[in-house]
Amino acid sequence: MSDLSGYGSRAAPGTTPLVGRSVTVEPITDDRRFGELFAAYGQPGNETLFDYLPYGPFTDAAAFFEWANRTYLSGEMLFDALVPANSGRAEGVAALMRMDRPNGVIEIGHICLAPSLKRTVAATEAFYLLMGRVFEDLGYRRFEWKCDDGNAPSKRAALRLGFTHEGLFRQHMIVKGRNRDTAWFSILDSEWPALRAGFEAWLAPENFDDAGGQRRSLEDMRRAVVADR
Repeated sequence: MSDLSGYGSRAAPGTTPLVGRSVTVEPITDDRRFGELFAAYGQPGNETLFDYLPYGPFTDAAAFFEWANRTYLSGEMLFDALVPANSGRAEGVAALMRMDRPNGVIEIGHICLAPSLKRTVAATEAFYLLMGRVFEDLGYRRFEWKCDDGNAPSKRAALRLGFTHEGLFRQHMIVKGRNRDTAWFSILDSEWPALRAGFEAWLAPENFDDAGGQRRSLEDMRRAVVADR
């Protein structure tokens, strides 16, 4: 259990970019990246990209810009553009949201990754950088991930990244005219040091061959770290 003696109200996430080896996590503060995001979301293979989000898909650039200005710049959540180093263009977003600053609880949501970003080192590093911001820079105690229970890829991603499945909120929402049961996942601050070590081992250049393939999985790295402790 966390030591509560030093906890007060945590700060909100700021607007300083997080720069990794393969990706930059760039808080969205203006519309500079909107054209890149619209192009990324329109890539071939994105037919199911918005299936579990309450908006989209977008086929008209003007409509997307209007929606993005209203949503990404609303100030209610901090949306981050995910910018892989190999392209220099925004290819996805994630938001830090539902901040309970006195209790140290924050959620990641509105995750939308273009086909070019899914299942890449850059995507994994982006989540690692955001976790570091939440736990180390801001001192939050609990990091939440929630998704439609029918969204099997999102649930697999949460578990791969080290989130623990906590349960199911039945008939939690109505999204696009259909029922949504919501699966809940979390990481606690006490779990972060081992998770961080697993991420760092997985992200190390020597874990990848000349073709960019991983030598050991993130889950294997995490199990090795836990076994060594």
